[in-house]
Formats: sequence, C-alpha cells, structure tokens
Amino acid sequence: MQIKYSFSQKLTYFPHFPYEGSIDLTYRCNNNCRHCWLRIPVDSLKQGEELSVTEIIKIVDEARSMGCRKWTISGGEPMLRPDFCEIFDYLATHSILYSLNTNGTLITPEIAKILRRKGEKVISLYGATSKVYDHITRKPGSFEALMRGFRYLKEAGANFIVQVVPMKDNYHQFNEMVNLSRSLSKYYRIGASLFCLSAYGDSRVSQEIKRQRLPPAVLINLDKPDICYEEKMQKENSDVRCGNDNYNFSHCIKGARGFHVDAYGKMSFCGSIKDPRFRYDLRKGNFREAWENFIPSLGLKYKIDEGHRNSCYSCSLRQDCQICPAFAYLERRSFNKKIGYLCAVAKEKNRFKENWWRMHRRYYKIADITIQVDSELPINKDTFSYKFKQFEVSTPGEDVIKIRHYFIPLDLKYTDLGREVYRKYPWNIYIKDTSWVYASVANAGDDEKPSQLAIFNQDYSHARILNNSKKVFLKGSLNSLTLFQSDQILLAQVLADRQGFYLHSCGVILKGKGLLFVGHSGSGKSTMAGFLNKKSELLCDDRIIVRKKGGVIRIYGTWSHGDILNVSANSAPLKAILFLNKSEMNYIDKLQDNKIIARKLLPCLIKPFATIDWWNKSLALLESVISTIPCYELYFNKNGNIIELLEEL
Repeated sequence: MQIKYSFSQKLTYFPHFPYEGSIDLTYRCNNNCRHCWLRIPVDSLKQGEELSVTEIIKIVDEARSMGCRKWTISGGEPMLRPDFCEIFDYLATHSILYSLNTNGTLITPEIAKILRRKGEKVISLYGATSKVYDHITRKPGSFEALMRGFRYLKEAGANFIVQVVPMKDNYHQFNEMVNLSRSLSKYYRIGASLFCLSAYGDSRVSQEIKRQRLPPAVLINLDKPDICYEEKMQKENSDVRCGNDNYNFSHCIKGARGFHVDAYGKMSFCGSIKDPRFRYDLRKGNFREAWENFIPSLGLKYKIDEGHRNSCYSCSLRQDCQICPAFAYLERRSFNKKIGYLCAVAKEKNRFKENWWRMHRRYYKIADITIQVDSELPINKDTFSYKFKQFEVSTPGEDVIKIRHYFIPLDLKYTDLGREVYRKYPWNIYIKDTSWVYASVANAGDDEKPSQLAIFNQDYSHARILNNSKKVFLKGSLNSLTLFQSDQILLAQVLADRQGFYLHSCGVILKGKGLLFVGHSGSGKSTMAGFLNKKSELLCDDRIIVRKKGGVIRIYGTWSHGDILNVSANSAPLKAILFLNKSEMNYIDKLQDNKIIARKLLPCLIKPFATIDWWNKSLALLESVISTIPCYELYFNKNGNIIELLEEL
C-alpha cells in the first residue's frame, strides 16, 4: 500500500497576524478577592467608560478581517454587564475558539443555556466551604451563589472547567477543593499563581496580595513544571527567536500573534501591560493601526538597563525564572527591577528540575543515536533490564530521539486516531495529520482499549507512549525502552533516515575487524558467538545494526540478543559478511554474484511497518553494502576450528 504523507514545514519566523485576542469586558466585580489585582467596585464610575456592544463588535470585526480566530473573555466579572449575553454570543459566533473566565456566581439559567456553546468555560474555586470561600472573596453568600451557578450549568448540559486557586488563606483546604472540583466537573485544573500586584499601584491591595502568595516550594509542588514541554517550547522559541536582545518587550512583540483589549478600548500586546504608554486607544484610531504600527513600535522603545542585564539577564537561573518587564512594573513600577519572590521561585523550580532529571530521565546510546527516555513514573536501577547498562550514557549526543512514557487508562471509544494504514495483530497503525499513531491491542478486535498508544512525529524522532497500566513498568526488568515487544519497531524506522538497518545476524569485532554472521534462527549464530566469545568482542548474537556513516559501513551492537546475554554497545568497520552453513568440514567460499548475495541478505532485513520511503532508503543501503563489503559462504562444524580461517580473512 502506498502511504500518502502530510509534510509539515518548520518555520524560522512567526507569521505576523493577530490570531488570538483577549478582551476584558469590565474590571468591576461583585466579589472582592484578596488576591485580585484588577478589581474595582461594582458601582465604580469607570462603568461609564467601558466599551459599548457596538464598539466591541467593531473591534471584533476589524480583528477578524486581519486573521483573529480566537477570543478570551475575562474581567473583572464579565457577567456583571447586562449586555453580557449579547457580547458573548457575538464573540463566540465570530471565532473558531473561545475561552471565558468567570467567578460563576452570576450565572443564571438563561446564561447557562448560552454557555452550552462549545468552548472553554473556566470557573474559579477559592474554597471548599462557604467559610473559607467567602473569606477569600470577602462577600458573604458568594459560595452559595457559586454552587447555584454550577447547578445551572449542569442542568443546561454545559461543560466547564473548575480552576482551583490555592493561596495562603485557603491552602489548608487544598485537597478538599480538588475533591470538590472532581465532584462538580470531569474537567479541573490547578491555578497556582505568582499573583501580580495591584494594577493601580494601590499599596494596601498589593500588601494583601503579597500576603496570599504561597511559599515558593509549595507553589512549585502544587503546579509541577512540565519539564519536557518547557524544553520543547524553549527549543522552538530558540529556532524562531526574533527581536532585539537590548530592549524590553522586543521578543514578546516581534513574534506575537496575540493582543489584549482592556475594558476601555485600550489595546496592547499583553494583558499584564498596565503602563498607559504601552496602550493604543482604539476609540481614537483603528485596529489595523494598533496592530501594524503602534504595537511593533513598542519593541524598540525601552532599553534594558545595564544593571538589570548584569543581574537578572545574566543569571544562571534565567530559564527557570518567570520575571518579565510587565510583572516587574506592577511589582516595583519599573521594567528593570529584580523581584526577590521570583528569584526564590526560580531556585525552587531549578531544584525540582534537577531532581526530575535524576529520577525521571535516562539516556541510552545505540548506533551513535541517543535515546532519551522520560517517564511520569520514577526510573530506578531495576526498571530496565541489566542488558541496557552497556548502552547507558550520562549525557546526550548530537543525534537524539525522545521517548516519553505516560500512564493513564486508555479508552478510545470516541477517539479519532486518524486514517488506518495497517492492521495486523497486535498492531493497528494510523496516520493523523503529521503523526503516526500505533495502537497495541492485547486481544485481536479489542480496538477501544489498547494496552499502549504510541504517537510518533513524522520522522519518529519524538514519541509519546501512553501505557494503559503502571503494573508492567513498576515490576521492572523491562526488555525494551519503549515497553513494546521490541524496540526495533521504533529503531528500524529511525535508522532508515540515517542510512542504517537491522540485520538478523551475529556480529563480532575480531582483531579490530567487524564480522557479520548472517542467518535466521537455528542457522548457528549463537554457536558461532560461542566459538568467538574468548577471542573477540561480541556485539550481539541475534540482531546487529548496519549503518553507513561518514562514508564507512559499520556494524553496531544491540540489546536485542538471543541465547547469549553478553552484548556490547561498541562498533567496528564492517570487513566481511558470512552466511552460515552447518557442515562436516570448516571452509569459506567467497561469493561473486551480487544477485545471490541480495537474495540471501534481503530475508534477514528486519522490517518495521514498511512504507515505500523505508524500502527505498533501506534498499539503497543494502546495494551499497553488497557492492562494498566482501561476502562469503561459511561452512563450519562443531569443533570450533573455523576461527583460524576467520582470523585469516
């Protein structure tokens, strides 16, 4: 079957169009939360300055004409506005995606019905009881109002996410808040936050916000960093890095595809920007002018001062620190000031990261390819079979493929895995977008509950492997890094792109020369390995990798052994291929006919899910091997004297 590929292109820049917008409908709120940095009273005179429905529609239309397809709606409490339903309906129907942030206390049956529209609804939870919740909101009866809002949403059939917001005064109820969230919705998340200080410079508000901040170690433990995701984003950002390192906000603006509109029609590139010099008045201009001219001009407006560059920007913890000029402005009314709390959080994050690397990551090197194995569960000395010790390395090389193990119950009843391209027990294989999806089923026909689901990127260099159970992993002594029946399922694909393949063979290094003994099971590979065990270095007695690198064809040891457990991670230039034949006598005949050699080698090629592309690459290497490496018929008996003939090759 010919497979049609969907190729993705790696961008070296971000297309500059306003894909994602966020809008605050009001900063008024019926609650008065202790950690809130934006809230103004319900009866504030600022209500008269808020954007009208007509003005919001105009902004949405102008943004949409330039490419905006996603909106985040927030506040304050957006439902305080009597025209909320009209605004929400227009935003939701004029975008592909939307997200709504609300405290949920003003939800009515009518509002709940319109919130059935597919999209993300995030409702904050500040306590598991009315005593704690109302203490945080400083609004008696607010917990009861929230529970009523949840009830209306459920009755209307509207999905929603409960966001648990831990802070000093509710942390003692954290577990209860999580349990309550689970009982309210199948979707919940932890919103552990650094908490910005008052947007208006109110010292009393800021003092209370500081008091509610959690200790750095607690904060990191509650909202554990996803190390793999952060590394991926850092790599992608470095690949498309743009902007000027000498200016605050330059990198934020240059690659941005998002924007923020405040409740009064002032637009900027980020919702945390409260300095009026960084906001464009849409009432006095238009969206295009703000996006194409005003916002880009801010990127080269304010330089990073030398003192700040020599402290924060040169700090060894810079990658772990969440400092940004906007946060610094709110904290100290300066873009170029150090913030002690963030320094402490960065130190805790760095400790967490180093511990995570030690407990959850291992590197293995095979055929000059590093395999990085990450796992949600800790990896200990007994997790993988002893045979992998020969291949374990402390640091990655230049060529790295990445595997990450997750452990979650798998139920694919309503999951679209893509277009099926292969089905042969125990594997069902699909193509979805630019990914390969492998489903391993324990029983033929049991497609909805596989034991594993592996998602590979297009070239198999990144794999996310979802395991249905933790039991096998925790038992230890695993015979493959992927937890598949064999790692060859992955590595045979990876090798094709690197001029390599697996051969069903035994490989040794004899006096610096790589010798390959080829044959299927029972041909005598393990017998030959036994003969040569004391006089050579055994690479493996059953599976050998052949790879052309730097113009030289080499053989590499693998952990896919047969009867002999002693394997080596080393390699050597391939000097001869010998086809095994049991005989009464010991002798070697050189093969001259390349067609005969090809017919002998081809059945010993270890094939994964073989596409046309894989065959083309593998056959090209096979042709190079046949035309370059001397091949022989090796006839041997049980006396072991064949070694003398091999030494003479």
